[in-house]
Amino acid sequence: MATKIQIARPTKMELARLKKRLKLALRIQKIVKDRLSILVMEFIQTIKESARLRRRLHEEMALAHTSFSLTAGYHGYEPLKKELLSVETALKIRAESRNVAGVKIPMFEDAQDKAPYDEQRNPLDYSSHMEHTQTLARHCLETLVELAELQKSLDLLGIEINKVKRINNALEYVVIPSLDITIKYLNMKFEERDREEAARLKRVKLLIEQREAYAY
Repeated sequence: MATKIQIARPTKMELARLKKRLKLALRIQKIVKDRLSILVMEFIQTIKESARLRRRLHEEMALAHTSFSLTAGYHGYEPLKKELLSVETALKIRAESRNVAGVKIPMFEDAQDKAPYDEQRNPLDYSSHMEHTQTLARHCLETLVELAELQKSLDLLGIEINKVKRINNALEYVVIPSLDITIKYLNMKFEERDREEAARLKRVKLLIEQREAYAY
């Protein structure tokens, strides 16, 4: 329930100031609601995209596991392990960001250098099975990077949505109702004061007229 704003002096200037504050609060609320709508739409879209990537990752990992098993059966585990270790490199991710309604959403990109694979691999131990397995593994890695980007985006969007919701609720249920009640209270106060003043002037006028009448 909104509480009336405490005012030091109930004056017409104070009433005008409160009306300006109410107008500004309503404009801010509209901006906040528009921003909240954009954030929620982006959040829902990110959830859908995340679900699609999870399904794709599951399929790619199943294919990679099958290909790995076939490659291990063709080469043997030791030659396969040796080949994989020979092309092992550190994971490199390029990070950028984009702005969505004031929220910096991360953009991750696999910055792994693919060229060294051709230089490091042993042609005697290499085959189309090995190449296919490495290709599928790279696809899994790229999908994981995309999924990590979406997951981080969901975290940031969720935090910002909760923050914007709190601001909107404060405006909608506290600030704006309090200003509205205070403005109505002051209007009523001034109307009552005007009526009293009008009644007093009418009585004074009547007394003056009566005095003038007695004077004659």
